[in-house]
Amino acid sequence: MSTPAPTPAPTPASARKSTARYDALIVGGGFYGARLALMLRRRFDRVLLVEREAILLGRASLNNQARVHGGYHYPRSILTSLRSRHNYPRFVDEYGDCIDRSFPHYYAVARGVSKVTGNQFAEFCRRIEAPLSKAPAAVARLFDSTRVDAVFEVQECAFDAVKLRERTSRELVDTGVEVRTSTEAVSVRNAPDGARVTLRHAGAESEVLSSLVLNCTYSRGNQLLEHSAAARIPMKHELTEMAIVHPPDELQGAAVTVMDGPFFSLMPYPPRGLFSLSHVRYTPHCSWDDNRSAEQALACAQSRFSHMAHDAARYLPCMRNTRYVDSLWEIKTVMPRSEQDDSRPILFRRSAELPAVITVLGAKIDSVYDVEDALAQAHSS
Repeated sequence: MSTPAPTPAPTPASARKSTARYDALIVGGGFYGARLALMLRRRFDRVLLVEREAILLGRASLNNQARVHGGYHYPRSILTSLRSRHNYPRFVDEYGDCIDRSFPHYYAVARGVSKVTGNQFAEFCRRIEAPLSKAPAAVARLFDSTRVDAVFEVQECAFDAVKLRERTSRELVDTGVEVRTSTEAVSVRNAPDGARVTLRHAGAESEVLSSLVLNCTYSRGNQLLEHSAAARIPMKHELTEMAIVHPPDELQGAAVTVMDGPFFSLMPYPPRGLFSLSHVRYTPHCSWDDNRSAEQALACAQSRFSHMAHDAARYLPCMRNTRYVDSLWEIKTVMPRSEQDDSRPILFRRSAELPAVITVLGAKIDSVYDVEDALAQAHSS
């Protein structure tokens, strides 16, 4: 018979390591997470923001098209377009120091395979009160008239993600939000009056308590839920490529979007002083559900710039002179229902198993105002 191990002596109360308690913990330091942290700091004393990467706004907030949507992009989803029309001026006014409005933006409507005609697109813009006018003749002549039905000049701008990061970081410091970078939220358990969250930093784990946890980890949202024994949310992930390019001379300083279907966009990318080229058919490289990791997808990424430029040149011949620099790679996450109507609704869902945890997902940057409204409503109910 073995001798029982001695029972450890109780740790004196004075020597116990206390667990930090917060009013709100935001997981994910992209633009949405940082912005919601600022909002919650106006309501609560202790707000903690944790980000897995070494910097804030360094993943999906940086590696994207930088478009501030003015509603033009969604003729198949009137609700998404109207929300964009509502949020666009608010975002442009509030973040004017991070906005590039120096370029004209042309929307061209393709013939044949487009889901709308030029007249239908103009009528759609009238209905959502999105300003547009016919493009100058010199611009319209750049397009192949046998493939393009109409070309319009619209009012849409781009944001500079680096300026946005710098401004947001200053605001977090000024308002007293506690920020921990290189820190991963591993799992969440229920606790009295909230949740107990396990954090990992430099290989060491610790725990904090929080009354509210916002899961703003975008493509990794289901990983936190799964590690916390909570139900996953249906999501579709895509490995996406934004080619960074020098535009052809004819398009210097201008943005072009051809729609509505499997076409392309050429947009200024302010952080680099260059342009991004994306293509509906070639930008998504592969898609998967949560059974495959983002790292596996990124490992097999090879540029499709030549496919993008070749197809774009069929509609806008000067695009054959686009010069490739490199590519931005990122994981794009959408809800499966958006596949049907191209809509971009926000996701704001409280976990049934973890009532203190709310998962947030928004596809467009200015949709953050819709998330703030949902959060304010949830907090007041």
